[in-house]
Amino acid sequence: MAMRDRVADLVEGKQFQRMIIGVIVVNAIALGCETSPGLVAAHGAALTAVDHIALGIFIVELVARLYAHRLRFFRDPWNCFDFMVVGISLLPAGGTLSIVRSLRILRALRLVAMVPSMRRVVSALVKSIPGLVSLSGLLMLLLYVGGVIASNLFQRSGDPRFADLGATVLTLFQITTGDGWSDLMRDLMPAQPLAWIFFVCYLLVGTFTMLNLFIAVVCSAMESEIQTPPPTTVPAQRPAVGDNLVLEEIRALREEVRALRLASADN
Repeated sequence: MAMRDRVADLVEGKQFQRMIIGVIVVNAIALGCETSPGLVAAHGAALTAVDHIALGIFIVELVARLYAHRLRFFRDPWNCFDFMVVGISLLPAGGTLSIVRSLRILRALRLVAMVPSMRRVVSALVKSIPGLVSLSGLLMLLLYVGGVIASNLFQRSGDPRFADLGATVLTLFQITTGDGWSDLMRDLMPAQPLAWIFFVCYLLVGTFTMLNLFIAVVCSAMESEIQTPPPTTVPAQRPAVGDNLVLEEIRALREEVRALRLASADN
């Protein structure tokens, strides 16, 4: 077996994959611990060492996969994602690029690329983007129409949450999330007793319908992703030794029957 094939078998092996997953988890925990001043003061050197060791392992793994797959490595989007995450970690973290230090936690997202079940979930989310974009446009239209109606209805109440169209749209977006809509409705009802009609109708359309449609689109994409079988190559099956013996016996019987027919025809 060629050296490149051996490296490919190694990096694609289950044991190696589990080891990388373990390194990702340990690195993520270490990066989280670095946000605690007390832990940094007590174990700062150890946390830095864990971070550097993890980065070294990631670089070695990436180089090995590049060596094994060559340019085919970049045909897989998950490989490109891994390459980008590790590449960001190699940028200098000082001066104007000090924000790169906080981006090291992106290495934890490599766990998504390593675990097949997480990859399926992300793939389903990506497939649902066209439907989500359409629903987002419909929600924006609903917010705009509702904002114009609410401005005309409640602007004269003096409530700053309905002072102009922008504030009204922001208030309706808050209502769409289900946050504090009942308190807002009760604040307006002393001056406008029928204000509850608008809020109940908008809540039914904006929250119970639109948000459930978002969930339905994502669930539909996830269901299709799970039901789609992965492409597999079924190797051609060779006949077993017992099957060969049976075939030989059948051929022998056919020869005997043919010989008997020739003998009866001569007689």
